[in-house]
Parts: sequence; structure tokens; C-alpha cells
Amino acid sequence: MNEYEKYVYEDIQKWRRKTLKKSGFVKGWTKKAQNKVNSMIPDRAHRVITEGIKGMVKATLVGSNIATKKDQYQHLTLRERDQLLNEKLSNYRKTAAAEGAGTGAGGILLGLADFPLLLSVKMKFLFDAASVYGFDTRSYEERLFILHVFQLAFSNDDKRRETFHIIENWDHHKERLADMDWQVFQQEYRDYIDFVKMLQLVPGFGAIVGAYANYNLLDHLGETAMNAYRMRFLEQKP
Repeated sequence: MNEYEKYVYEDIQKWRRKTLKKSGFVKGWTKKAQNKVNSMIPDRAHRVITEGIKGMVKATLVGSNIATKKDQYQHLTLRERDQLLNEKLSNYRKTAAAEGAGTGAGGILLGLADFPLLLSVKMKFLFDAASVYGFDTRSYEERLFILHVFQLAFSNDDKRRETFHIIENWDHHKERLADMDWQVFQQEYRDYIDFVKMLQLVPGFGAIVGAYANYNLLDHLGETAMNAYRMRFLEQKP
């Protein structure tokens, strides 16, 4: 293990501790505020969001439109892979922020359009992340791993810890994981992002909240994906 890989290993340990740490009392306050905002949004909007999440993530497992080849970056060092992913993440954050500002300024109808659009950006980023670290997203197993990385980023305390241990021991768990629990998956995602994203549908907040929320959601996903793939990369290194 070279000096940079030792640094990354320590970075992963810090991320591990942060990921497994229990959320504070602010989480409970946020949940109450979330319920209040949710009550202001029409039922039809909630149904559209739920179905959009479900359809998008299911398509990830069976589609081929965003698959990437694992050998595209085969000669890169870990440092170069990290640098490349950070460059890609910067572009994805800008795209998500611009899209969030645009749809947020349009009220409920355009605000609803942001959910599938943002999901698409997130999924494309995760496919890119897998490719950067040398994993072949044309395989079902790797697409399933992508969805677990997504779930790790956007889940509550208990589910986040459970998902982290699956990712940390992927080779042990992957054989028995034939599919995702879609109901849990979409509900965890909604519970995680609902408060700030529902504000995007409230007149007067949309554009500012949309840009800020999307940028930070991509930033959080980027940190999660980078460390999850770094962990696997170091584990598979001879």
C-alpha cells in the first residue's frame, strides 16, 4: 500500500465512523417540519413522485442506456481515479443545481418534473463512479451495488447502518441479493429528501431551494460513492 492509499484508507475510516453515527435531535425536528410541508402538497404530487422513484430505480437494473465499460480507466492510479471522479462530480453538481433552479422556479408542475430529472442525474453519476474505479456496470451485480450505494446515501439511521454493512461485505452478501426491496427503497429516499425538496414545490421558495438542494444532494452522493468504491478498490488490490 503506497502513501496515497494509506491516506485513502484513513479517509475511509473517518467516513465509516460518520456514516454509522446516529443522527442528532435535529433529525426529529426536521421530520415534524417535513410532515407539515407534506400536508401542503396535493396527494397527486405525492403519487407522481413515488411512482417516478420506483420506475427510475427499477429501470436501472434492466436498462442498458447508461452502462459503462470497466476497462475505460484501467491504467489509472487510485489518486488519478479520485481526481477524475471529483472532476465529474463538479460537472454533475452544476447540472443538478441549474436543473433544480429552473424547475423550482416553475411551481408545482415543473417542481414535480425535478424528481425524475434529478434521479436521472444521480444514476448517471453513479454509473460513471463505478466505471472510474474499474467496475463493469453492464453486469446485474454491479447495478445492484449501485442501488445499494444510492440507498446508503439516502436512508435513515437504521437502514443506513444495515446498508453500510452490506456494502462493506459485498462479496459475502451479493450472492443472496437477487433484488431490492422497492417499497423500502423508495420510502427511505423520500423520507430523506422530502423536506427540502417539498419546499421546492411551495411558491416563493422554489428556485433558491431547488438549486441549493440539488447541489448538496449530489455532493453527499459523491462522497458516499467515492468512499464506497475506494473501499472495494483497496479490498481487491493484490
